[in-house]
Amino acid sequence: MKNYLINRILSMLLTLFIVVTGVFFIVRLVPGDPLASMARNLPEQIKQNFYAHYGLNKPLLSQYFSYIKELCQGNMGESLVYPGRTVIGIIKRAAPISARINLQALVFGVSSGLLLGLLAACKKGKWPDYLVMFIAVAGISVPSFVMATTLQYYFTVKFNLLPTIGYKAGIAGFKYTILPTIALSFASIAIYARYFRASVLEVLSQDYILTARAKGVSGLRMAWFHIGKNSLLPVITILGPQIAGIFIGSFVIESIFGIPGFGQVYVEAINNRDFTMILGQTILLNGLYIFSLFIVDLVYGLVDPRIKIFKKG
Repeated sequence: MKNYLINRILSMLLTLFIVVTGVFFIVRLVPGDPLASMARNLPEQIKQNFYAHYGLNKPLLSQYFSYIKELCQGNMGESLVYPGRTVIGIIKRAAPISARINLQALVFGVSSGLLLGLLAACKKGKWPDYLVMFIAVAGISVPSFVMATTLQYYFTVKFNLLPTIGYKAGIAGFKYTILPTIALSFASIAIYARYFRASVLEVLSQDYILTARAKGVSGLRMAWFHIGKNSLLPVITILGPQIAGIFIGSFVIESIFGIPGFGQVYVEAINNRDFTMILGQTILLNGLYIFSLFIVDLVYGLVDPRIKIFKKG
């Protein structure tokens, strides 16, 4: 187990290093200068001071090595567009907002999708099965921004039941998260319903299910210990990356509902060619994604003891 963990951590760090290196040089190749418009009307000497402050007057390789050195010390630098504000500080402000809404959407989407998938599998070939599959197809086919604008029209414009924009932190802001939560979770409901239905149907065809039924195993015990638990592996596979995306937010949904979260900050950073912000957010995104895959492998062994992620001895 010790060797497995060491090898896995080293591979994760190597992958993250390759991603950081690739993104660093790619964003530098994108046309545009984040400081050009800011310092357009300033004297030449002051412009040069700006470039020197951010290290943009150095050769590209020198900038790269300086950035890697600072990154290893836990410093992601300052935003080029918002002077005096660190990348980590901006992420700390925006990420919890996205995390709250995405966590609500994930919990609602996964729980609803699993229940619908189980219902469809148990009622295969009947109207509940067809209804769930219709919801699944609609959830995958309808873009999130279409779902968001539809919810806005009916719940805000037509019936005036829920607010659309004006998110505020704290308990008072919950009502502002209901519509974005539903819009974000609709696709998740569809995906988990389809995957869990297929997985449950596969489990139902196994010999041990027939044996359990012959032994008179109760319905609840059958549903969880024999069907539900053994059907979770495909769900866990797609759940890991989604958990990693909790702090990242949704670019489109946050823009539509005016939520000042991680996604909105990411879009602004790309539009403004804010190199340090793009790099910092990309590192967080990929780091969480890589770590989530590692957690998924560990959870596999807990859900199904037959799966061994490392050899004993």
